[in-house]
Amino acid sequence: MTTLRRRIGFEIELMAPSGVSRRTLAEDLAGRCGGSVRPIWHHDSEPSLVPGLGRFLHLTQGFEVRRADGALLCTLVDDVTLMDGLDRSRPAITGWFRVLTDDARLLRLLAAQCDPAGPLDEVLEPAGRLWGTVPSRHGPFLRLDDSSGSTIALAAPAGGERERPCEIVTPPLAHGHHEALAELLGPARELGFTVPTEAAVHLHVDGKPFRDPAALANVVRLFAHYREPLRALLATNPACRRLAPLPEPLVSAVAGNPSEAELRTAATEGGLTKFFDVNLMQVLTDTPVRDTVEVRILPGAIDPEAIVQRAALVELLLDRCEDPAPLPPPSGDPVEALLEIAAEALAMSQPG
Repeated sequence: MTTLRRRIGFEIELMAPSGVSRRTLAEDLAGRCGGSVRPIWHHDSEPSLVPGLGRFLHLTQGFEVRRADGALLCTLVDDVTLMDGLDRSRPAITGWFRVLTDDARLLRLLAAQCDPAGPLDEVLEPAGRLWGTVPSRHGPFLRLDDSSGSTIALAAPAGGERERPCEIVTPPLAHGHHEALAELLGPARELGFTVPTEAAVHLHVDGKPFRDPAALANVVRLFAHYREPLRALLATNPACRRLAPLPEPLVSAVAGNPSEAELRTAATEGGLTKFFDVNLMQVLTDTPVRDTVEVRILPGAIDPEAIVQRAALVELLLDRCEDPAPLPPPSGDPVEALLEIAAEALAMSQPG
């Protein structure tokens, strides 16, 4: 059985069968460990059909599962990129809804005020009290305006089987990665969950080592210079959305030996966001939400060993990135070059 050495959190995208939801899995997992389920809000965004508004920010219903002692087992949330196989014409199941707005600050305020476990008809009322207004109904939607008539938020039924997509988010795992994933994925398989067409697995690797500019520059070199061979070696899902090559200003910056300030400037100039092959946003800020490097190009999977094996390869390549010597560009067969880098890192990690 493959083992991992780094502190890693996992995001695993699955799809529930028709008639089953991520709530079903949450309750099953809690029942197995004598734990509890708490509804939560998941923050995300989606394209807008409103002219002049590029996207809507929204809150969707997720579920936090805790063990009997209160320790976090996992969180189960929606993922808007998972769409294939859903019946988009199917009306919402009672109790499933979302809250939409167009401002990130409003979204955080709404999440703090509104109850994800409450009924749709009442969900916007606590936020309305802050503005001294009452939500109004417009067909299936509820709309909350301020006193001047400007819209603050909408609440809408989550139809189209949006209860079926299920991203399992683990807490950071320092050891026992395989066992922890098996505890989550075994029940999911038993309930009929499958790997969606667009699925990926994301690794949130402890970011502390990569706050060193030499190590971070090597991560950029790895994902830029070896992009296609790395995706071939890991079998990246071509149907996966929200992936992109790192921006040119950041790649150009690592031609030399950039400082932390130079890397941050290049990232800003390149319009870096989290939606690239590797998410470096958290190690390029002094105020990270979670201090990780997020590797986003692993394919979807529901087998713990398959996930851990690919994670072990990424772990070895990141070992090499911690070496301050610049990672050389590929020569010869780039896939073989990656395997050689991993083999050398493995040899260095062995005792004696």
